[in-house]
Amino acid sequence: MPTEHITFTGHTGDPLSARLDLPKGPLLTTALFAHCFTCSKDSLASRRIAARLSRMGIAVLRFDFTGLGHSEGEFANTTFSSNIADLRAAARYLEGRGMAPSLLIGHSFGGAAVLRAAADIPSAKAVATINAPFDPDHVTRNFSGALSEIDTKGEAKVSLGGRPFTIRKDFVEDVAAANLAPAIASLHRALLVLHAPLDDVVGLDNASRIFAAAKHPKSFVTLDKADHLISRPEDAEYTAEVIAAWAGRYLDLRPPAPAPATPEGVVQVSEADPDGFLQDVNAGPFHHALADEPLTYGGTNKGMSPYGFLAAGLGACTSMTIRMYARRKGWPLDHVSVEISHNKVHAQDADARTSDKIDSFRRVIHLSGDLTEDQRQSLLHIADKCPVHQTLERSSQVTTTLAEN
Repeated sequence: MPTEHITFTGHTGDPLSARLDLPKGPLLTTALFAHCFTCSKDSLASRRIAARLSRMGIAVLRFDFTGLGHSEGEFANTTFSSNIADLRAAARYLEGRGMAPSLLIGHSFGGAAVLRAAADIPSAKAVATINAPFDPDHVTRNFSGALSEIDTKGEAKVSLGGRPFTIRKDFVEDVAAANLAPAIASLHRALLVLHAPLDDVVGLDNASRIFAAAKHPKSFVTLDKADHLISRPEDAEYTAEVIAAWAGRYLDLRPPAPAPATPEGVVQVSEADPDGFLQDVNAGPFHHALADEPLTYGGTNKGMSPYGFLAAGLGACTSMTIRMYARRKGWPLDHVSVEISHNKVHAQDADARTSDKIDSFRRVIHLSGDLTEDQRQSLLHIADKCPVHQTLERSSQVTTTLAEN
């Protein structure tokens, strides 16, 4: 996944730090990600979602709001309204590059911001929120003990996530005045609300209120067992999967025609977990799977093994070939299923000339329908005409090169 480290001008004129995660293949559309309160563009949730969407053909711009992360400016001078202004600035930057965002994603306070900013970003067709508050002033619960001092002195130093921040009265008054209900009711975009029932920072009732205020099309997904920050890798992965699957329904993700040399396009495989074996497998923007190894081999068993995919290809091709033949013949084949098992056997079992081991695939075909025995035997015979079967039985050529950095 190629990533550009960029800066663009925020609402105050200060440079904001951003990462633009780009697809390796054709760029189909762009998403804009807003992080949680006092977080950064490099949170686990933002990184995982960006990685998943980019492999789907969707570029993702994630940036640090003014005064946070690597962005310049004074955090103490920011407000909810200034976050919205930063989002508009990010959208303008993308539009200037011919990549106007069609998907807005916001985590926690960033979710409230994208709900409000959507009306000012005409290119946006869909909005997804993660553990977002219905009332922006919900964020003041993080420093409720300092509200009296802020009101009296105009500002106070508070500790958030173990880090010191200065919160000013302008911020408190701005979030108190913010009302998302009208913006949600008039969103006119597809909405996905994701929320963790165990979120002890922003309660689940916030998601209920957002969902109730919105008009269709809208969807709600529960992030079982996840915490507010989506800090566990498996929860970040699930969140990314759901957003990716949902976005495909509302965004135009039609890729250009593949090159003649690759009639089915290019299958891209990329590490999802560098500490294990989990892999993202993408065939174009719509087809995604996970590959992994079993627990006994050091994997996490979240996807089929590489040999499992190979067996699946043989089984699928066999079933399709049988169905096409029966359909052409007009035979009463009601259903076909195929069982594939893989093993290593001594080649001498199949060929007495060698003692090397070879791959052995055992295929069991189930046919149902009012078929004669001759028809059943013909369908068994036609299974060997399956293109994947023939590829496995004859030698193949694999050419490998290193990509240029």
